Amino acid sequence: MSSVLTDLFRHPIVQAPMAGGVSVPQLAAAVSEAGGLGFLAAGYKTADGMYQEIKQLRGLTSRPFGVNLFLPQPETPGASTGSTGAADAAPSNAAVDVYSHQLAGEASWYETALGDPDSGRDDGYDAKLAVLLDNPVPAVSFHFGVPAREVVDALRRVGTVTLVTATTPEEARAVERAGADAVIAQGVEAGGHQGTHRDAPEADGGGIGLLSLVAQVRDSVGIPVVAAGGIMRGSQIAAVCAAGACAAQLGTAFVAAHESGAHALHKQALTNPLYVRTELTRAFTGRPARALVNRFLREHGPYAPAAYPEVHHLTAPLRKAAAKAGDAQGLALWAGQGHRMARELPAGQLVEVLAAELATARTALSAGGAR
Repeated sequence: MSSVLTDLFRHPIVQAPMAGGVSVPQLAAAVSEAGGLGFLAAGYKTADGMYQEIKQLRGLTSRPFGVNLFLPQPETPGASTGSTGAADAAPSNAAVDVYSHQLAGEASWYETALGDPDSGRDDGYDAKLAVLLDNPVPAVSFHFGVPAREVVDALRRVGTVTLVTATTPEEARAVERAGADAVIAQGVEAGGHQGTHRDAPEADGGGIGLLSLVAQVRDSVGIPVVAAGGIMRGSQIAAVCAAGACAAQLGTAFVAAHESGAHALHKQALTNPLYVRTELTRAFTGRPARALVNRFLREHGPYAPAAYPEVHHLTAPLRKAAAKAGDAQGLALWAGQGHRMARELPAGQLVEVLAAELATARTALSAGGAR
């Protein structure tokens, strides 16, 4: 299926935008140069910080790339970000206060103060949009909600392809109504934050598996579908494409890449037998996100409130201190369910390996269908 999206890459491989320092310009450039679609993560950066990374990336490749934005969070946590869903009751500030008291021991252990939970809810969204409209990039994706139709239209006028994450068929239909060029169907297997349009605590622990989600979304919308969630091999890319996706978005697979900006402890943890499983948790940010189960997750996950980005701001100094101390037990080790299959390779070589595996899998599928 040809589209304005598929025209951006030679191989149906999209490198997921991973905020927090993983998706650096060197990683995105290497992926794009190899024929995939590299992405920068603007989350948690200033508008100028994002602009400087775009400039750096353009100096490394002339190939198409993308930038990811976080939607501003509603003043009422639990409400929809965008055009779908209804507002739920906001958790009281007391819930965040209680959690901060629980984290006091961590602050003492790492010899750092907790962050200010009231450090902002919009992630500089409007300023970043202004930069992207003045200095257009080939693609922009959105997480945590649906951008307004006028935003999508404005980006289209400057030649930018838009993608929006959805975790259910209903969310996918909202993405299509907003006029986006493609929907990223994110299965529950995905590492990092679930891109749900509303942060509903009652949905914790649930979610739709990727293959089922892709098929349901494909039946629900007419725009191209990009599959995301636990994909680590070319054969899995073939599977999601057979289910109706036009491409696959891989995050955890690129965390271990040589060009990745992930902390060395994070890269090592993906295949370290000490970490036997992943879990969706609010422990680090207040929003469901899949990570390797470590001490911090075990001790604080059951008590973390549904309060994003307040909890993110609260724990940021702890995570920074844990990284400085070389303590993986205090880090947010974001990882999808396929983390054990991570390969420590240059990102360009990984794209080539994935493309070769995809071609082999497609040949096998064709041969099987011919019998």
